[in-house]
Amino acid sequence: MTGNPQTNSRSDGPTLRSDTGSEARAALRAAVELGFPTTIADLCALVRIPSVSWAAFDPAQVAVSAEAVAALVRELDVFESVEIVQASIVPASAGGDPELGQPAVLASRPARNGRPTVLLYAHHDVQPPGRDDDWESDPFTPTVRGDRLYGRGAADDKAGVMAHVASIRALVAAVGADFDLGIALFIEGEEEFGSRSFATFLDENREALRGDVIVVADSNNWDINTPAITTALRGNVTLRLTVRTLAHASHSGMYGGAVPDAMLVTIKLLATLYHADGSIAVAGLTSMEMPTPDYSEQQLRAETGLLPGVTPIGHGSILSRIWYQPALTVTGIDAPTVDTASNTLTPTVTVRISTRIAPGQSAIEAAAAIEAHLLQNAPFGAVVEIDDVDTGEPFLVDTSGWAVAEARSAMTDAWGVPPVDIGVGGSIPFIADLVRTFPAAQILVTGVEDPDSRAHSPNESLHLGVFKRAVLSEAFLLGRLNGRTTH
Repeated sequence: MTGNPQTNSRSDGPTLRSDTGSEARAALRAAVELGFPTTIADLCALVRIPSVSWAAFDPAQVAVSAEAVAALVRELDVFESVEIVQASIVPASAGGDPELGQPAVLASRPARNGRPTVLLYAHHDVQPPGRDDDWESDPFTPTVRGDRLYGRGAADDKAGVMAHVASIRALVAAVGADFDLGIALFIEGEEEFGSRSFATFLDENREALRGDVIVVADSNNWDINTPAITTALRGNVTLRLTVRTLAHASHSGMYGGAVPDAMLVTIKLLATLYHADGSIAVAGLTSMEMPTPDYSEQQLRAETGLLPGVTPIGHGSILSRIWYQPALTVTGIDAPTVDTASNTLTPTVTVRISTRIAPGQSAIEAAAAIEAHLLQNAPFGAVVEIDDVDTGEPFLVDTSGWAVAEARSAMTDAWGVPPVDIGVGGSIPFIADLVRTFPAAQILVTGVEDPDSRAHSPNESLHLGVFKRAVLSEAFLLGRLNGRTTH
């Protein structure tokens, strides 16, 4: 998938057969409202589990989280099967002992009487919490302050998990457990660690996951009062860059001024990646021209904490810079620390580079452009090594299908205002795998977050009003899909 607009949605889809009017919506609304305290309690229980999927953390906690999610799904009593599944990182056909990915929860029930099947996706793993000192409360102790629930995973993406569970509960309360809609549920356990087994998981569980509509609950809303459907996602290229100039460290006073050390080379090399305005100067990285909603510099400052006097970078509308242009960030540096620094010329410096690429460009093509730039611009003949390269494709969604129309109606009914189509500067690379595996499915990217959620950051939080409306939106969507037939 190269990020070109998807054309797999059909406008001649199912037609409405059963009541999805005001009476049905009232029943679903009442069920969501009545069940909301339980929904929050269950979400808090999930947040207490430190299910960090990164290799340096205890995998047993991810397994505990999977068991907790599976228990919630089994309690719904609507699925024919509920399993905890681990797929191999690489296909079994590759030979050797396969390394398994983190445990995922897989559940399914078939559609009946010509109704469609919806695949609901979220993930139960979380990012590392970072330093406890940066949190106002313990990251794995869910804490309500004002109208927000704080904790690692409270928004990203255990709230997405609970949006699925709570919306199915509401559907059961409103119409009974013997409904006709087919549902497949896939709660991944390693999204925050690169979804390394995702493609294999899809291939090995293709039939159980097959759906007419796929709902990915892992994105944002425009603000706390306005829902959004994500229609564009940037891709990503990450790599490790190592710069070497010396066989060993040398005295900076004795040889400084004649010998280029690795820090000097790294600083100069990294500077070549940017134009004077901070935009990306790598030949071969492309942008996309698309209209964007109004978004002021004042709003950018409020949402990001940009300090007074510090100016935004780049050119074009602010949202075009975030949604439709490439961005490059140095996310880590291995070099002597300030506290342990001595007066020496550093022989080696290693950095981690994370690049977001615009929709419409191949991630492999972008990775090649970045690598070529780094190799061609290394000053003073320094030795430059690039490894640990990882790529994820960007995505554009076709908004002309019937499923998007149903989602818009459901969101408008739940929020009281129509949704905004947004791009997202972040990446969800596995959507390309979904498109590859299920080319006929219509994909909806929704979410429970808002601009103040601070996913991946200290003090991650979930706005409880946004969450309730997100649950209600999905409940309305399931009700509408349960009222459709494919013939």
